[in-house]
Amino acid sequence: MKIRTKAQTASAGLAVLLALSACGGTAGSDSTETSKTSNTADISESVQPDEKAVSLLPASYKDKGELTVAMDLHYPPTTFLAEDDTTPIGLNPDIARLVAKKLGLKLKFENTKFDTIIPGIDGGRYDLTITTMSATAERLKVLDMIDYFKAGNSVAVSAGNPLKLTNESLCGKNIAVTAGSTGQLKRLPALDEQTCTSKGQPAINAVTLPNVQEALTQLASKRIDGVFYDTTSLAWAEKQQPNAFTILTPQVNVGSSDITAVGLKKGSALTPALQAAVQSVLNSPEYKKSLSNWGLESGAITDAKLN
Repeated sequence: MKIRTKAQTASAGLAVLLALSACGGTAGSDSTETSKTSNTADISESVQPDEKAVSLLPASYKDKGELTVAMDLHYPPTTFLAEDDTTPIGLNPDIARLVAKKLGLKLKFENTKFDTIIPGIDGGRYDLTITTMSATAERLKVLDMIDYFKAGNSVAVSAGNPLKLTNESLCGKNIAVTAGSTGQLKRLPALDEQTCTSKGQPAINAVTLPNVQEALTQLASKRIDGVFYDTTSLAWAEKQQPNAFTILTPQVNVGSSDITAVGLKKGSALTPALQAAVQSVLNSPEYKKSLSNWGLESGAITDAKLN
């Protein structure tokens, strides 16, 4: 077994931070060197508008000629920035570009914190979000949501799992969640109820942090016991920084659906056109290509269901 010194652990934590920030880099297990991806190819370049989707588009959007999509660009491999620190890349930017092309519209990205996206849509600052957001009862009070991808949550613990934790033995532990996420609002509370409080055990202590980079840095420095986050992003980070942490299995799918959805203002005149565009994307070879590019083939779905 390889024994890591405190200095090496700190180095690994920094490398994870770099790998998960606006880069998606790779590094040796004891190095902070990271190589950012420069892949900024537009997967929608040759895609043509979908006649059905365009026919459903409200005149106001045709006149404006543009969609504004809100994303928190800090979550590889679904939503992050390329080497230039300006170009959005990942599955969600790919989907956004494809949807805009299907509607014959230009696309404007707005990089914003996850927990400010819904208020921004409700207030009219953004037209939609494609940011690995699942449909919950609370969100559906203010949003129309259209399915496009299957995800899930997992728990990351210190490398080698020295505390021998499982999904069922997190009672009394400090587990990080990101602000406004389904993990914070639904899944970790449901897991706590299922495995801890209903059995008279100490509650899981949810530590709310602004993003997954901060959470993994705190995990590396032993300030928390685990990170509860999207399986796809944790798996990506694990590839970029081998041996920095361990992902518990199986993934946790309690408290809400593991299907993620496009979100826009509830009752929006744009909803029918957007649903038709998303369905056209799901039927396209570019959808499968994007999933393959980011190692997310298992998340493919076929029905752009309106929740």
